[in-house]
Amino acid sequence: MQRTKPPFRADEVGSLLRPPKIKEARARLEKAEIAPEELREVEDMEIEKVVHRQASTGLRLATDGEFRRSWWHFDFLAKLTGCELFHPEVGIQFAGVETRHDAVRVIGKLDFPADHPMLAHFRFLKKHADTAHVTPKMTIPSPAVLHFRGGRKSISREVYPDLDAFYEDLAKTYRKAVKAFYDAGCRYLQFDDTVWAYLCSQEELHKARERGDNPDGLQEIYARIINYAIAERPADMVITTHVCRGNFRSTWISSGGYEPVAETLLAGTNYDGYFLEYDSDRAGGFEPLRFLPRGNKVVVVGVITSKFGELENKDDIKRRLQEASKFAPLEQLALSPQCGFASTEEGNVLSEDEQWAKLRLAVELAEEVWGR
Repeated sequence: MQRTKPPFRADEVGSLLRPPKIKEARARLEKAEIAPEELREVEDMEIEKVVHRQASTGLRLATDGEFRRSWWHFDFLAKLTGCELFHPEVGIQFAGVETRHDAVRVIGKLDFPADHPMLAHFRFLKKHADTAHVTPKMTIPSPAVLHFRGGRKSISREVYPDLDAFYEDLAKTYRKAVKAFYDAGCRYLQFDDTVWAYLCSQEELHKARERGDNPDGLQEIYARIINYAIAERPADMVITTHVCRGNFRSTWISSGGYEPVAETLLAGTNYDGYFLEYDSDRAGGFEPLRFLPRGNKVVVVGVITSKFGELENKDDIKRRLQEASKFAPLEQLALSPQCGFASTEEGNVLSEDEQWAKLRLAVELAEEVWGR
C-alpha cells in the first residue's frame, strides 16, 4: 500500500532548519564581508547535502529545505511582476511574538516573470534529487496568501480599482507559474496556504473585518482562483496544498477546527493532496475529513509536530491515524510532520538531530502502517 507517486505515505511539508554555515554566510553578507555569489556557493553545497540526507532518511522526496529563502512566502511573492517587498510599522503577530517588519504589496499589474528566481532554484534541486533517486518537491505560497493578509489596503487602487480584475490576474499569474515549473521539470508542486486556517479562526476573521475587508465569500473566490491556476496541469504533475496555522519560532496564529472550510477545501478545490495540521487541540477533530471525496485524493495527516523536539510515541500516532481512518479511508491517508521546521530563516525551537528524528519517525511509521 505504499504510494509510487506523491504525496507519499511518509512525506514532509517543505522547510528545514537552516544549517549554521548558511546562517553564518547570510550574516557575513549583511555586513558586506562576502559577495552574494559566495552565499550562493554555500547554499548550493548545503542543499546538495540536505537532499542526500533526506534520501538516506528514507523519504521518497526531497525539498531544498527553502535554504535560499528568508520567508516561506515573501521571497516568492515579491518577485512576481507587479509586487514589491516593503517594511510596515508592525510585523505579523503570532502567539506571544512578532515577526520582522516585512510584507508584500501589489503596485502593478500581476504577472509571472519568465526569469523568476525560484525556477532556477528548482532546477538546481532537481539535478541533485535525480542523483539521489528521490522526487524533487517545490513549495510556493498559494495565490490566496497574496490577498488575505494585506487585503484591499495592500493592492493598488490605481492598478486594480476592481478586485475582480485582481482576482482574474492572480489566477492567470499562477497558471503561468504552474506551467513554468512544469517546463522546468517539476512534477511535485505544493501551494502553501495559511488562509484556509485563518478562515476557521473567529479571531482572524474579526481582524480581517477590522482592516476593512469582508471575508464572506472568500472560500468560493479562492477555490475558483486555485482551480483555474491548476486546471491545465499535465496528468503527470501532482499539486498539493499545506494548510498552515502559523509557524514562526515554534509559535502559531490561528485556532479552530477545519469544519467551516472542509467541504470547499476538500471537495471544492482540485488539489491532489492536502497536508493538514493535526498536532494540537487547536486543529479540532478528524470529522471534517468526511468531505474528502472517495478516489485518488490524499490527506497527509500532520500529527507529528515540527514545533518542538520531543519525539512522539509510535502507538499514539497509530491510534490517531486509526481515528482519522473513521472519516477517510486509510488508503487515502498519509503521514508527515504538521508543518515545515523553519517557515522563516529563524527556524523552530528544536535541534537538527531532533528534526531528522521526526522525519525518520514518519518513515518508520509509514512502513509499519502501510507496509514497505
